[in-house]
Amino acid sequence: MALGEQTYGFFIPTVSLMGIGSAKETGGQVKALGASRALLVTDKGISAMGMADKIKEQVESAGVKVVIFDGAEPNPTDTNVHDGVKVYQDNQCDAIISLGGGSSHDCAKGIGLVIGNGGHIRDFEGVNKSTKPMPAFVAINTTAGTASEMTRFCIITNTDTHVKMAIVDWRCTPNVAINDPLLMVGKPAALTAATGMDALTHAVEAYVSTIATPITDACAIKAIELIAQYLSPAVANGDNLEARDKMAYAEYLAGMAFNNASLGYVHSMAHQLGGFYNLPHGVCNAILLPAVSQFNLIACPERFADIAVALGENIEGLSVAEAADRAIAAIRRLSASIGIPAGLKALNVKEEDLKVMAENAKKDACQLTNPRKASLEQVIEIFKAAM
Repeated sequence: MALGEQTYGFFIPTVSLMGIGSAKETGGQVKALGASRALLVTDKGISAMGMADKIKEQVESAGVKVVIFDGAEPNPTDTNVHDGVKVYQDNQCDAIISLGGGSSHDCAKGIGLVIGNGGHIRDFEGVNKSTKPMPAFVAINTTAGTASEMTRFCIITNTDTHVKMAIVDWRCTPNVAINDPLLMVGKPAALTAATGMDALTHAVEAYVSTIATPITDACAIKAIELIAQYLSPAVANGDNLEARDKMAYAEYLAGMAFNNASLGYVHSMAHQLGGFYNLPHGVCNAILLPAVSQFNLIACPERFADIAVALGENIEGLSVAEAADRAIAAIRRLSASIGIPAGLKALNVKEEDLKVMAENAKKDACQLTNPRKASLEQVIEIFKAAM
């Protein structure tokens, strides 16, 4: 393929803190950003566990007041965002802290975009629609999956259309990302499995993306290697601190990859399932990944052969096509072994909804970098293959 005149960006938080106990640095980081009163965005589950109160106490001991907003729902909505905007404004906040997984981070990003730019969160669907900076923003991660704590991606559900809006904007990249495996210990096995498969999907889609670079390739392959080795132990024993730590690195590396190489049809289709049925994003990705990979195979078989090796498959003596097939088989095997449902039927997805979801998937920003172009009929067939 001839190289045209195309430039590539690389987006990442200014500061990223990793490792056991790193969350203890939250207060100092928020203070260093010049904040005096921060809105802490989280969900009701984390709030009920007392985790939000602990972070609040720690940040306030550093001299920054904290107001907790625990209105981030799974698959956060435009309503959640604007509820948070009101709390931010009513309390005269000047910074944002997000605590949780992708839902909390995305809701916080939406709040920040509206605070910084005005208008409605729906105005920012697409790429780089903001024109002004967000408030100072520290993201504390509690799951090893979405990488939203370090990306420029923000996914918000439009409550009128039930479509997930993909907002891709460098301005919503957090200033500071914190991944402390101590906050991930004890998470349920099903959540660990779903978020881990989300991270694997990020890495695979970034590796086969049409705008992959040597930098994103390195991140994606290392993420796949770590997930192959440590996801199953993390699911088997939620208190396995080594597995939690390595999965935190894996999801961050996968985030570095897709934050810059973007994604593909797995995500553009999974967004529709989440918007239509309010299903867990990681589970949707896990079910769709083998079906989309099978469709993409003819576009980049060498890349899938590389993925097979990263997943631990022995491809010695195999043709490129045979090695590529091994990658898809390994993904299916890993998914089944950690309890991911076998197909979309298990999630009560209806065939009569496939056409409209396929139409919306064709409009999703994530499909632009998929390695094989798909017609509407082909997207419907991929959905059917995943049923």
